[in-house]
Amino acid sequence: MATENPPATAGPPASAASAASAKGATRKGDRIFLGLSRGSGITLLVIMAAIAVFLTWRAALAINADEANFLTSFEWDANANPPRFGIAVLAFGTVVSSVIAMVVAVPIAVGIALFISHYAPRKLATPLGYVIDLLAAVPSIVYGLWGALFLVPHLTGLYTWLDEYFGWTGIFTYEGGAARSLFTVGILLAIMILPIVTNVSREVFRQSPKMQEEAALALGATRWEVIRMSVLPFGRSGVISASMLGLGRALGETMAVATVLSPSFLIKASLLQPGGGTFAQNIAAGFKEAGSMGRDALIASGLVLFVITLLVNGAARLIIARRKEYSGANA
Repeated sequence: MATENPPATAGPPASAASAASAKGATRKGDRIFLGLSRGSGITLLVIMAAIAVFLTWRAALAINADEANFLTSFEWDANANPPRFGIAVLAFGTVVSSVIAMVVAVPIAVGIALFISHYAPRKLATPLGYVIDLLAAVPSIVYGLWGALFLVPHLTGLYTWLDEYFGWTGIFTYEGGAARSLFTVGILLAIMILPIVTNVSREVFRQSPKMQEEAALALGATRWEVIRMSVLPFGRSGVISASMLGLGRALGETMAVATVLSPSFLIKASLLQPGGGTFAQNIAAGFKEAGSMGRDALIASGLVLFVITLLVNGAARLIIARRKEYSGANA
């Protein structure tokens, strides 16, 4: 019985097709985009390295001429002859005010994000989201003016209450006067970083696996149990990233802090007493009147803030890397 010849296959062989596919993957447009992306990344690294080299060079000039201990001294007289300055008060004020801002802002921001994404009806969630977005666009100086003219006068009642009930701790003792302290700065910074943490957390919570939420509801879980077992674990790394973005703004905020705080190079046990300072506020306040050595000293303090920011971001990346099981790729 005669066998028929198999029909000829249309198109090139498999090897030729794969070669054509590989050639198409490296066409001119893809190569241009790859080059631009790679160049952007390299440019960013070069800029960061240039900033680090400049700060280190100018800081070394100032520290070598400093007659006081740069890390532990409580004085700042960089324009004197010989210069004497230290960052102990600035480091304390920057860290304390940022911690207060994070403690106040992050729980509130996560609650707002959960309300918008899982509780509020659409007619309410949409305009509320727009309001949060508008808060993120308010300039720092506007926050500073609002803080100086409205927040500071209205915090004296809170300060009196804290002194009455928690003054025994020594942290919340209040002796009267204007509420221009690190605690006020922390509250103002919390208001400023609230939109950033809220917006990022809201978008992360919206990406939580809907099938898991619906399955939990079908099994009889309450709305809070669904959020606790499904939404929060999924969005944990996103909330950490949002918090680090907010912390970055809190650490480097300048004009709002300079408008509200009454700085002094003293570290006081009570957070309600005027005094203290931050790196950014000190640079903004002293740069205009500083001489050559004074500017180098301010740059040295900026280097410390630069290092603190890098360490904070590095710690955040480590935390997120340990929580890869909650990322969207593995959900």
